[in-house]
Amino acid sequence: MNSKTIKKNLTHIAAGLLILALGAAGGVWWTKRSSNMGSAVSESAKSERKVLYWFDPMKPDAKFDKPGPSPFMDMQLVPRYADEGGADTAALTISTRASQSLGMRVATVGQQDISSTVEVAGTLQLSERDVSIVQARTSGFVERVYTRAPGDVITAGSPLADVINPEWVGAQQEFLAVKAMGDAALTRAARQRLALQGMSPALIQRVEEGNRTLPVSTITAPTSGVLTELMVRQGMSLSPGMTLARITGLGTVWLELAVPQAQASNLAIGQMVEARLTAASETTLKGKVASVLAETNPDTRTLRVRIELPNPGQRLRAGMLATAILHGPSESVLLVPSDAVIRTGKRALVYLAEDGGQFKPVEVQIGAERDGQLVIRQGLSAGQKVVASGQFLLDSEASMRGLIPPTNMPSESMNPSVTSMDKVPVYETRGVIEELDASNIKLRHEAVPALKWPAMTMDFKRAKELQSSGFKVGDTVQFQFKAVGDEYEVVTLKGAKP
Repeated sequence: MNSKTIKKNLTHIAAGLLILALGAAGGVWWTKRSSNMGSAVSESAKSERKVLYWFDPMKPDAKFDKPGPSPFMDMQLVPRYADEGGADTAALTISTRASQSLGMRVATVGQQDISSTVEVAGTLQLSERDVSIVQARTSGFVERVYTRAPGDVITAGSPLADVINPEWVGAQQEFLAVKAMGDAALTRAARQRLALQGMSPALIQRVEEGNRTLPVSTITAPTSGVLTELMVRQGMSLSPGMTLARITGLGTVWLELAVPQAQASNLAIGQMVEARLTAASETTLKGKVASVLAETNPDTRTLRVRIELPNPGQRLRAGMLATAILHGPSESVLLVPSDAVIRTGKRALVYLAEDGGQFKPVEVQIGAERDGQLVIRQGLSAGQKVVASGQFLLDSEASMRGLIPPTNMPSESMNPSVTSMDKVPVYETRGVIEELDASNIKLRHEAVPALKWPAMTMDFKRAKELQSSGFKVGDTVQFQFKAVGDEYEVVTLKGAKP
């Protein structure tokens, strides 16, 4: 091979190496260009994401229209994008797998007719409405006391004591004298006089038929019942109006109940009651609510309820134990498991399970609890599904996102001296500055009717914007203040004429 041929081959090899180098350089350039274009497209797409609002992660319920430093913390506000799950809804979105791993259980809101039935134990007592008092009608002396003692059951007309009545003897003699005259009108008048002095019709008839005076009269029981008190003794002197005995009827008895105040709304006068004696549980007694006492027992927080029960044959005795069932009207109510309700003290929340794995916090009004279920008065409807287990994790996440519905605030005061500032009552009055420093102010102010305060001197905190107000000790001011924790803070301050 000659030198010319060798030189030609070297030229071809050099040309091939140059082409390969140019191809490699082009590939590297194209790769970088593609990468830069992809990054630019990504940045462009990111910059085109719609921002709904900016918020502070430490206080997510506050929303802002533009970015900037947080007014609550030393940090920048964070954007909330429209394509983020649950960004602009009051619901949380959780996958089925996550729900299962959290152990979440869903229950259906049921509707059921329930009656307001209350079952309470009580004690039988004698009825204080069926009481008779035996008193002396005139002065006299007790000659004899019949064999009686407190606690005895007696019938109407049973003798209690024999009494000598000297004052009645003269009246009886006058009656017999008038009768002997034969004047019917005068006889009727004399007989009426004996009755007005307290003589029984039986005693007057015996005097008239026997035509002689009867100085000794027998005091008898006016009604049947138990002799609860007996205050007459042989030989004692009597005066008009002196109480001798007390008799309580046994036709009806009272069943005294202590009903918890939470169930007091189900009570009504005349409400039908079924009672069973502990000593004879097979016997059912029917009665009605006689009265609900006005006072609540401060120790047990219960109401005293009296049930009136008939007592045929006098089988019911005071002191017996019985169980009463008070039947109230039935109503259709919504029921959810008690564990499904989160009670914070200020309100009650449940988490409503919706389609697509969404869970929404809902404020509800609850009623009484029955057999592990709570009555829902407002906030839900039958057939909806609520979270019965694992809802506390949902509540924590919803609180961080600011999805908890606001609490219904009470209406503002109608008093013209009370205004509203940030939903906190603000009160206004006049006063004179007694002391003043950078953050406190002592005012001798006029009365505040809205708080039932008299005129007095007291210390207030000063709001930050008032800490350089330019006032001095002795100035008369018109000011507004509000409660901040356990203290009161002056929020507005302006000069006034003394």
